[in-house]
Amino acid sequence: MAEILKNDWNEVLAGEFEKAYYKELRSFLFNEYKTTTVFPKMHDIFNGLHFTALSDVKVLLLGQDPYHDENQAHGLSFSVLPGQKIPPSLQNIYKELKDDLGCSIPNHGYLKKWTAQGVLLLNTVLTVRAHEPGSHQGKGWEQFTDAVIGVINQQDRPIVIFLWGRPAQNKRPMLTNPKHLVLTASHPSPLSAYRGFFGSKPFSKANQFLESNKIDWQIENI
Repeated sequence: MAEILKNDWNEVLAGEFEKAYYKELRSFLFNEYKTTTVFPKMHDIFNGLHFTALSDVKVLLLGQDPYHDENQAHGLSFSVLPGQKIPPSLQNIYKELKDDLGCSIPNHGYLKKWTAQGVLLLNTVLTVRAHEPGSHQGKGWEQFTDAVIGVINQQDRPIVIFLWGRPAQNKRPMLTNPKHLVLTASHPSPLSAYRGFFGSKPFSKANQFLESNKIDWQIENI
């Protein structure tokens, strides 16, 4: 598995790849990819970091672990490849986006446009065994993504962090930088979206905070 990130993340995270926990994680993943079906594909694991350089991060949208069905996960939290059915959580994100900013709901769930504008779509766990949600939790990914979150916390510029659902909200104590805006809400999944995600207006709050660096949240139809 490639260990070299393609942009400025490499410099700040290179030390993680040398730590014992990561070497254990790497050997675990090597065996998993060899013996079972794992998502996303190996070369897509770090797409969140590849698509959004550290120096470009304006928003961190933290998910839990990747989608676990075929042809869904491609290394960006909540996003699926073009041609795939839009998952329920993302359908609810689109609903809130429409209610919040009037964005039309697109015909796909590919969120790469956001990443190009500085939205880091990161899961706390970056791989999953097919059809077994949470199967790669507790194997070391959390330590790696905590390092990512820690680096973002150190950035000396306005950054918005979306923490949706309990696992993401557990990261709140790490986020101590007064220059950043942390927005918490329930998870957009059908089980919890009505408990505080709908109506939370995260996208307009983010743009208000970012002022001249606003995100164009509209995802166009393909």
